[in-house]
Amino acid sequence: MIIKTNIDAGHAFDWGKTSLDYAAYRPGYPASFYTVLQALGIGTPGQDILDLGTGTGVLARAFAQQGARVIGIDIAEAQIIAAQQLAAQEHLDIRFMTCAAEEAEFYPRSFDIISCGQSWLYFDTQRMIPLVKTWLKPGGKLVLTYLSWLPRKDSIAQASEQLILRYNPHWSDADFPGSRTIQHAWSRQDFRLVTYHAYEEGIPFTRESWRGRMRVCRGIGAALPADEVVRFDQGHDALLRRIAPETFTILHQVWLHAYTPLGDSDAVQTAPS
Repeated sequence: MIIKTNIDAGHAFDWGKTSLDYAAYRPGYPASFYTVLQALGIGTPGQDILDLGTGTGVLARAFAQQGARVIGIDIAEAQIIAAQQLAAQEHLDIRFMTCAAEEAEFYPRSFDIISCGQSWLYFDTQRMIPLVKTWLKPGGKLVLTYLSWLPRKDSIAQASEQLILRYNPHWSDADFPGSRTIQHAWSRQDFRLVTYHAYEEGIPFTRESWRGRMRVCRGIGAALPADEVVRFDQGHDALLRRIAPETFTILHQVWLHAYTPLGDSDAVQTAPS
């Protein structure tokens, strides 16, 4: 269970409750995104990668498929179990660990890339910054990636959000306008921005898979009691039958920030015993 005062007005949420739907319905990043990452030297064969807040291993599995050596960690044990099952199905050798990112222990200069897919906001930034600087090899990168629907440009996404808010008015991610943050304020003293890259792409869904995607939403599956999730899903099914064809796309923004530490030589600490 996670409680953050700056997220959902301090109401608790638990991603572990969503793991079955998360594994089945939360879409991975489009193929175009990995082309961008490859061009930036991220996720290449032979790299050592740590994926923070790995969830069901969306990024971890993609990087392993590309020949990287990957460790994925997440605080929710159910998410890690789902990630391990998916990796086994895909015959991928990934080390998954149930652990809070702030409590993890790795040797200094262990990783070429530390990735974080839509989960950096859940971490204690002041604790994570020195750890990331310690764990990265010289020239290594912290890569924050995102995939978010655009309700101001997509009417189906907007209607689904309005229904979410009827069931959970505390959910704070509604009405996302698209990212306008080129460099995060917390990064300026410790990191150099390597690149900020953003673009829009339609992600394909069916009515069933979009219902699953909305059940996975932090404001629904991770926050509400099971009976409320069922009622939401029934209402969402009825809504989609009115406003959406059987298959459709939802416009998303895909974006990333890549940082490299300032003063890599100062980031080395004692290795864990």
